[in-house]
Amino acid sequence: MRDFDFEEERVKQEILKTGAKRVLLQLPEGLKPEAPRLAKIIEKTGALPIVAADPCYGACDLATEEAENLGVDLIIHYGHAKLLKYERVPTIYIEARATVNVLETVEKALPLIEKWHKIGLATTVQHVQTLDAVREMLVRKAKAVVIGDAGRLGYPGQVIGCDYSNAKSIAKDIDAFLFIGGGMFHALGVALSTGKPTIAVDPYEGRAFSMNGEAEKVLRQRWSSVQEATNAKTFAVLIGLKPGQRKQEQAMQIKKKLEEKGKSAYLFAVNEVTSEALAEFPSIEAYVNTACPRLSVEDYERFRKPVLSVNEVLVAVGDLSWEELCRRGLFES
Repeated sequence: MRDFDFEEERVKQEILKTGAKRVLLQLPEGLKPEAPRLAKIIEKTGALPIVAADPCYGACDLATEEAENLGVDLIIHYGHAKLLKYERVPTIYIEARATVNVLETVEKALPLIEKWHKIGLATTVQHVQTLDAVREMLVRKAKAVVIGDAGRLGYPGQVIGCDYSNAKSIAKDIDAFLFIGGGMFHALGVALSTGKPTIAVDPYEGRAFSMNGEAEKVLRQRWSSVQEATNAKTFAVLIGLKPGQRKQEQAMQIKKKLEEKGKSAYLFAVNEVTSEALAEFPSIEAYVNTACPRLSVEDYERFRKPVLSVNEVLVAVGDLSWEELCRRGLFES
């Protein structure tokens, strides 16, 4: 777990500087095992640490209401870069930069990108500091390297689960993407958002692999859901209640669009989009998710009825072609 920089000294200094007496620690699932150790460090500053034990899906999921309910002076949010413009509770973002060597695993990816010349780089905030070294390595291998900077996120080349604007901004200029980071989640997002061949470099497992087959599988699943929803007459449009997922205006626009197409549509407010919660409404035939767009993809097999993204519902009602959706990407409207 010490493959990440938890910036313990900075945490202590921020608490002392702000004079916080009660501190809420929020960590994503992969970093939660460190919570007791970090809480002990905070305790030594004289502040009372409280660990947010609920799932944390990103910087859009800031534990603001929990902090307010607990009378917290300061939130320390781990694992993500700042996303919200304003926070109701003072918040320190600890990005938990990775300390693992990525170049050894990039070496393993070289045979997989051999046939392509122009390579785009993308990564999470944990590895943005490695992109210059990866670029230099690829340039020495006679590759042309491009890193996107669309300006919507904090760092060039950075992607998050629902925002691939940096990758999409360079997709037309490259042959394939090399994604640096653990697991398949973000690499799959790059592939689905850009339509480009994507090679994942996982420095934690020390392996490199193609995402193309997985992306094709997801597209087939999504097309199946869109087709099923085409025949639905009753929809619920989900409004997320998390701070970075609250898109009420967009939900109202989708409701209006569905009603113009002769559908019945209702607005549902939801904190967690789960199959159990949606199963309580048997008369609803399909859902439109304006909260976290990745849930429809990641939890596809759990949902008994179609749960569409904003772009997908436009395909279902005939306002957008499937081909255009694939060009736009599944996650962004």
